[in-house]
Amino acid sequence: QRPGVLRSATSTDTGHLERWAAERRGVEAYVEPKTTVTETTIVLVAHDGEWTRRRIDGTEGAKRLAKKLEIPIYDAGIVGYPKRMREYSRRKNQA
Repeated sequence: QRPGVLRSATSTDTGHLERWAAERRGVEAYVEPKTTVTETTIVLVAHDGEWTRRRIDGTEGAKRLAKKLEIPIYDAGIVGYPKRMREYSRRKNQA
């Protein structure tokens, strides 16, 4: 990849998200908007706060994925992230 060129979502990204969600329960999706340095991303958060982030093909791509996975989807810029996600990250950093 060339410097200054944003990398788009790939089938590898989508495949990871699908597998990750299938292996966990209580998964919710949080869409993060495109910025000057990153494409649109989606964060999946499980019931225990474990999470993963990958690029996604825009907000519409995130909505399609959430519908396919039958999980709720939120705009992270509006609702923020769930407390359980922050607590999970804190526990991981302390370990």
